[in-house]
Amino acid sequence: MDCQSCREALSARLDGEAEPVPAAETDAHLAQCAACTRWQASAQALTRTIRVRPAEPEPDLVDAVLAAAPPRHTALVPRLGLAAVAIVQLWLSLAQLLAGATGGDTGHGTSTHLFNEGIAWNLALAVGLLVAAVSEHRAAGLLPTLGGFVAVLVAFSVNDLLDGTATTARVVSHLPLLPGLVLLYLVARAHRRRPTPGTPAEQGHDRGDRHDRDGVDATPRPGGNRRQRRHLRPSAHHRRAA
Repeated sequence: MDCQSCREALSARLDGEAEPVPAAETDAHLAQCAACTRWQASAQALTRTIRVRPAEPEPDLVDAVLAAAPPRHTALVPRLGLAAVAIVQLWLSLAQLLAGATGGDTGHGTSTHLFNEGIAWNLALAVGLLVAAVSEHRAAGLLPTLGGFVAVLVAFSVNDLLDGTATTARVVSHLPLLPGLVLLYLVARAHRRRPTPGTPAEQGHDRGDRHDRDGVDATPRPGGNRRQRRHLRPSAHHRRAA
């Protein structure tokens, strides 16, 4: 075996490839050839240098990532205010309940059952506001209910005050719901704008570079046209021939 064939076999061995000649012949030549022995040592050192390299220094991005991260507590001030409104609403509801139980003036000219229903609703609102203050992602679900209730309540309160069927103190007891509605909206909006993993940034929703949720491609096309609506069909449905 000549040195060229031996070195080709050694190179294949270092790369984990099949040797062109039997390994016994390569080892026999290597045992008696000092030049090939030095070549093998040099090739092994070069291979080790290429495959095992020191780690290159990388920039420290911890501070930049932490600075760009969203705040841990979303809308902390509105949530604290919402919790305070919930506590006031809870206190007013319990006070009205105790006044009704002791035979005090409830401010209602209606039946006891209707009075209890009103107390139950006010207590439920207090609990809902408190839950929304603790878990801000639930604020959006309560917002339509509280908004509709406040709108209807304002209309009825004005009418009852003009008719004299409700006292001023009774109407004033509903005032905490107004700032509660505003704070609930602020909490819901702050949570909606908060980026979450796996969702696109908020500014991407206004560029038209996405698909509508109902299957319509909203990407602008040349000439101002959009791709037509694509209706999804069930893959398991087979239409029978007539």
